[in-house]
Amino acid sequence: MSLRLGDDAPDFVQDSSEGKIHFHEWLGNSWGVLFSHPADFTPVCTTELGLTAKLKDEFSKRGVKAIALSVDPVESHQRWIGDINETQHTIVNFPILADADHKVSELYDLIHPNASTTATVRSLFIIDPNKKIRLIITYPASTGRNFDEILRVIDSLQLTENHKVATPGNWKSGEDVVIVPSLQDAEEIQRRFPKGYRIVKPYLRLTPDPRS
Repeated sequence: MSLRLGDDAPDFVQDSSEGKIHFHEWLGNSWGVLFSHPADFTPVCTTELGLTAKLKDEFSKRGVKAIALSVDPVESHQRWIGDINETQHTIVNFPILADADHKVSELYDLIHPNASTTATVRSLFIIDPNKKIRLIITYPASTGRNFDEILRVIDSLQLTENHKVATPGNWKSGEDVVIVPSLQDAEEIQRRFPKGYRIVKPYLRLTPDPRS
């Protein structure tokens, strides 16, 4: 059965480039980004893993841990990491799961027969500290992931988790946000949003980013 938003992220124990990973224990109270690759030594994925390593500080300041997955064994991962470090001018600083037995791939529905009967599709999951899946994106093999968008979504999820707001299209951290329609009590609105708000339409009320 396919995973959906709001489902529990399946737990697992699996080998990785940094030793055995017990996933929920490894995540702890952090947010997580789990993303899969069809195989080691693939060109697009090499650039993506390099970007992930370079964004470690951005992930860390948001309380996010990154973890990748490929169905190749640990020994292959270690050789690939050498190539990533060399070609992307970085140091891989997160684990790559070695899912040779497809255990994790099956839990996360990463083997799609219409794409490949052996290699994982390029899916990405954002998982919150309660181990709930909050976002799923599946990319075609030809298109590299946009990590600015991944960070933007994390910013939105973390903001809307703690405030009764939603984020508009193309929103970036620090820009105005939308007060959720379910919030109608004027006193509560004033208390929650002391910077004020403007009414574009009765259902579209904008207020400054509460965190800025």
